[in-house]
Amino acid sequence: MNLRFVEAFHWAVSLKSVTRAAQKLHITQSALSARIAALEEELGTVLVDRRDKQFRLTIAGQRFHALALRLLEVQRQVKAEMGSHAGRPMSLRLGAIESVVHSWLTGWLQQMRRTQPDFELELTVETSPVLVDQVRRGALDLVFAALPAADSAVRTRPLPPMPMVFVGHAQQHAQPRYSLLDLSCIELLTFQRGSQPHQALLELFQRHQAPLPRVHTISSISAMVQLVEGGFGVATLPQATVATLARGAPLRELPAERRLQPLPIHASYREDPTSSLTESVLESALAYVTQEPAPPMA
Repeated sequence: MNLRFVEAFHWAVSLKSVTRAAQKLHITQSALSARIAALEEELGTVLVDRRDKQFRLTIAGQRFHALALRLLEVQRQVKAEMGSHAGRPMSLRLGAIESVVHSWLTGWLQQMRRTQPDFELELTVETSPVLVDQVRRGALDLVFAALPAADSAVRTRPLPPMPMVFVGHAQQHAQPRYSLLDLSCIELLTFQRGSQPHQALLELFQRHQAPLPRVHTISSISAMVQLVEGGFGVATLPQATVATLARGAPLRELPAERRLQPLPIHASYREDPTSSLTESVLESALAYVTQEPAPPMA
């Protein structure tokens, strides 16, 4: 039995789509369908119910998928024991929100390059809803986002949340302390409408019955930094990004009397029975972020 055909069948089942499975395996849809058809001919039974457009397994297909997972797990164990991955590039389709990109991602990837010299990266930087949708559809292998993936086929693990701070222009916003009343007189910049930072900012003012300032929602950290640099207002940003971004801009973390809620970070991924790469990469990221020292307070 050709295990490439078994793998093709597994991903079609896992992603509930022949099209998405073909994209995952970098083959044509017709080639993937042919592999499943070859399996059916070899087994002498129909695995996929083709009576409508919705992907659905037959009873035999459900039974075979359980066996297929065991076959692929044995294949993975054999490759690990025999070192058959040695010298081969390890490609991972990774997704991350900008807060991760501007904080610990570069340092972690540099560490990965030293420990895994054959590591190849396909990086997508997007908002949390987009990243979660892409890992659900199998377009990405691992994502770091502010939302967990609500899908039974996708595993999610929490990472340390990122403290959020108010950031202003170092010359324009030089007060030794900022109350919510002070901040309500300044135009504020935060992430896109409906995001956790946006909601947390509004709730902070409402909870303490402070006047609500004018709030601008922006999806790009780089754009927020440029606006702060131009004197447009004060931004809410992850504290871990401030030190890096302040090297090229006159930024200052404002000492505020009230703290913002931290930004939650979740790692979501789809298990791959043919490879332990995603899990090992995630363990590396978890180890890196948990040992990374916290940035100094302003």
